[in-house]
Amino acid sequence: MEPITFGVLGPVTAWDCAGDALPLKGPRHRAVLARLITARRRVVPLARLVEDLWDEPGTGSAGAVQTFVADLRRALEPDRPSRAPARLLVTEGPGYALRAAPGAVDAWRFEAAVTDAAKLPPAQALQQLDAALELWRGPAYAGFAHEDWARGERSRLSELRLGVVEQRARARLDLGPAAEAVPDLHAHVAEHPWREEGWRLLALALYRTGRQADALAVLRRARTMLAEELGVDPGPGLRRLEADILTQDPCLALPAGPKSAAARLWTQVATDYDRTVAAGARARLESTVQLVRNLAVTGGGGLRAAQEHRLAAVTAAEEFGDPVLTARVIGAYDVPAIWTRGDDPEQARQIVAAAERTLAALPRGGAHAAARGRLLATVALEMRGTRSPRGPQAAREAEDIARSLDDPTLLAFALNGAFMQSCTRAGLAARRDTIGARLVELGARHGLENFEVLGRLIRMQARSALADFTAANAHAAAADRLAERHERPLVGVFTQWYGALRLAATGWTPGAEAAYEAAAERLRGCGMPGVEHGLVPLTRFCLRLADGRTSARQAAEHVDPDDDWGPYRPWIEPYVHLRTGARKDAAELLHAAPEPPADLLYEALCCLQAAVALELGDRTTLARLHTCLSPATGELAGAGSGLISLGPVDRWLTAMSEVSHSK
Repeated sequence: MEPITFGVLGPVTAWDCAGDALPLKGPRHRAVLARLITARRRVVPLARLVEDLWDEPGTGSAGAVQTFVADLRRALEPDRPSRAPARLLVTEGPGYALRAAPGAVDAWRFEAAVTDAAKLPPAQALQQLDAALELWRGPAYAGFAHEDWARGERSRLSELRLGVVEQRARARLDLGPAAEAVPDLHAHVAEHPWREEGWRLLALALYRTGRQADALAVLRRARTMLAEELGVDPGPGLRRLEADILTQDPCLALPAGPKSAAARLWTQVATDYDRTVAAGARARLESTVQLVRNLAVTGGGGLRAAQEHRLAAVTAAEEFGDPVLTARVIGAYDVPAIWTRGDDPEQARQIVAAAERTLAALPRGGAHAAARGRLLATVALEMRGTRSPRGPQAAREAEDIARSLDDPTLLAFALNGAFMQSCTRAGLAARRDTIGARLVELGARHGLENFEVLGRLIRMQARSALADFTAANAHAAAADRLAERHERPLVGVFTQWYGALRLAATGWTPGAEAAYEAAAERLRGCGMPGVEHGLVPLTRFCLRLADGRTSARQAAEHVDPDDDWGPYRPWIEPYVHLRTGARKDAAELLHAAPEPPADLLYEALCCLQAAVALELGDRTTLARLHTCLSPATGELAGAGSGLISLGPVDRWLTAMSEVSHSK
């Protein structure tokens, strides 16, 4: 048996479990019931009921309300014993509340149906919307149109209903039978001529039925009406549709197979958002940042576009002069990063500067702790490779805040920053492996798939450095599965390079060369200059030097000084002079080269220097490099990048020791 149900989408009424109308007596009784329904299960004080029901309450008004309530209780619960407490229309504190079930009021069911329809494919959404509109029996709260307490709710429900009429028309147009939508839309715009979306849908429906001239005529009528009656021009939706019809833009025609639900939803939401949210609104800026964030993980073109727009968004946020807004805009870009060399150092510097300014201006206190944590994580991440104490400090502070707030998403972001600061010296692969394991666990437990992928890639790199290719293989395979499931194409770039590294580490040079060539082709155009720049010639060179038998002088024969060595040129220049026999020049360049940056190729670049120092018998440099590389005992030099390897660090340490201690 169904419980008592109530109707306000038309004359106010109530039905019993058999669907029969209950005897609610006079209009004041219905007014009390309607007023309690507008309160949505909350208590309405007796004094407020008196004020709402009478323009000039008398001394007996309160007693009259109590009588109305008693009558309603008898109608709603006819079988309740006389002294038993009411279960539906209850007395609570200073007034009364109607404890109706969530689905017991037709207006509430209508709202729920509309919300659910937005999540359904067009065919199901159309059925849901049709059923929702059938709940209406007339104007909402009919009979109480002039009551102040009903005016807001009537207006809200009426606006929602008009939106549903348009939503239903969109669903029909998405399904294809545009002609079926035309009659209802004609009636809709005739009754509600100020609704531009109704005019837009009618014109689109006419166009899709082959009535291009009628569609343009509708748009002209809308333009004239808006200009003459309201003194305004049509909005962007109408203007864009008119232009598209005039050019017969293919986007207006329904494809032979209707667009997917996701494609339709994107088009509808983008159109509605563009129409309803002001161009300069803060909400639009924050939505833009979220879009930029999502764009960054979609592939090379998306990543490049995101990089171009990110700083512009930060600059736009600072123009508002609101540090809270700026913090949200900067912190929203929590895109997982796997490469410890930045793609755009100048942009990174500017973002760090903006984050530091915002941290200084942001009010301190618990309400802003999460925002501070995101800013600190951003600083740690963008200061990758700098060896500034600020980077590790920011990472620790961000992690502490995340743990204090028990915020898994912020913690994952902070751990990404900690990873970026984990290359300050050699031998930190085990630390990075621990960070990766924490990210995998966090991502899997809390549905943070981007960070779970990041954790897998970090562990793939770290286990490679530790010469544990069985585990590295498993993490690479897991990353590929996640990438396929969540459409993350850039993941495959790193796992493919790892596959080439694995072949190189096993000593199968011909297979590794072919694999590296394929990986290099995939890397091109992926929007990651920090990875790509200089990597291909460096990879070829390292393949020749990694076997332990090729000397620096022999490897130098294959150095082409005209290759694009990118940021690795300072460590390659000495080989150029070894090739020509200019050993003094090679030594000068070896001594002039800076310490390798704090990134995943630190050990590899140290070994490139070591090979030249071994060739020259430079004991001072060898002693320094031996100290630098000793913490990486047991690791494969460079394999922590997941890209290249120069063989076991221990082999390099042994060779350096032999020369340093020889007479």
